[in-house]
Amino acid sequence: MRETLKHLSTETAKLAATEVWPLRADEAVAALTDVWRVEQNLALLRLRLVRQVEALGVPPAQRFSSTASWLRARLHIDLGPAREWVRTAALLERRPVVAEAVPAAAIDIPQAAVIAAAVDDLPAQAGDEVVAAAETTLIRQAADLEPARLRRVGERVLEQVAPHLAAQTEREALDAADARAHTHRSLTLTRPDDGQVRVHGTLTVEDTAIVAAALDPLCLPRPGDDRNAGQRRADALIDICRLALRTRHLPDNSGAPAQLAVTVPFDVLAAQLAAGTTDTGHHLAPAVIRRWACDAQLLPVVLGGAGQILDAGRARRLATGAIRRAVIVRDRGCTFPSCDRPPRWCDIHHLIPWSQGGATALDNLVLLCRHHHRVIHDGHWQARLNSDRLPEFVPPPWIDLKQQPRHNNYHQQR
Repeated sequence: MRETLKHLSTETAKLAATEVWPLRADEAVAALTDVWRVEQNLALLRLRLVRQVEALGVPPAQRFSSTASWLRARLHIDLGPAREWVRTAALLERRPVVAEAVPAAAIDIPQAAVIAAAVDDLPAQAGDEVVAAAETTLIRQAADLEPARLRRVGERVLEQVAPHLAAQTEREALDAADARAHTHRSLTLTRPDDGQVRVHGTLTVEDTAIVAAALDPLCLPRPGDDRNAGQRRADALIDICRLALRTRHLPDNSGAPAQLAVTVPFDVLAAQLAAGTTDTGHHLAPAVIRRWACDAQLLPVVLGGAGQILDAGRARRLATGAIRRAVIVRDRGCTFPSCDRPPRWCDIHHLIPWSQGGATALDNLVLLCRHHHRVIHDGHWQARLNSDRLPEFVPPPWIDLKQQPRHNNYHQQR
């Protein structure tokens, strides 16, 4: 073998240096195919040698913790490919029929790895006949399928070769997968970094269906909405949480209704809100505080120079009861042009901010969904009541040079 490999190495070195520009199209295609087949046969030999090195105990004898780490040091390859070699070598050793299909030019090594893994995953009750049928079926279908599609076929091969087992196996697999997913479900909110909090989580398929059913109606693209799909999903999640908080049906939190507490210094001289701090210690920009102050429960507290509480007023909501119902009756939903969000998804917005002395009165309040509430607080669009005491919006000059007021006719037409 060593002599043959040395000769092969010499010949392939000559081939690698050969000019290919004289080849015609058909010759180049044929040569490329031949090179691929030679590579696959050599790759199969390489994997068999990996298994032999393991069987002889070479890696531990040379004080390596694994065959993969030995391969990395010996051949100077990355650890990821080294591990893949070890895994594939073990798979093909267990499936000699699949391995033999490589030199027969029926499949290549990536396809062989997929087929061997798929057959390995068959249930124990499948039996030798079913296993053999699965191997034959997948090797035959590999002629038309790349590894990714072949993998998907392999996941359902039992339906082709043993339909009587497929239904039972699928049920058991789904039950096991659901149990694993339920055990590993999680939701993590990272600490703020540059104003962003990363949300990471894992849900079961059932839970995902429930979440998707709640989010999807709020994620539909609408005319004039320049948010991308991810931004719409993020906003939809926040809208749902805000609605849940507004319903007051959430469990109590330490004896009080579910709530988000924010401490905000008030600049008496400038008559404006400063940056705020949540009860979890996270800092919020003044613009965020101003948006929240439009429709929030506020508790004024007077602090002494050392921070001690000198006086605490009573909590009051800025727009409740009859006033909020009156705003809903008048606006029927988000008042921003072309928006169709219903009242339950909307905040009460003060046309003249409460922090600047704006009254909690019908003529100073309009309904805005969360997205358009942010748009208004960005300061480019102007919101006001027209002569009919109905909301209208003045666009910035780069949208309309004449800055003609716009109205939302969607809710009025319904």
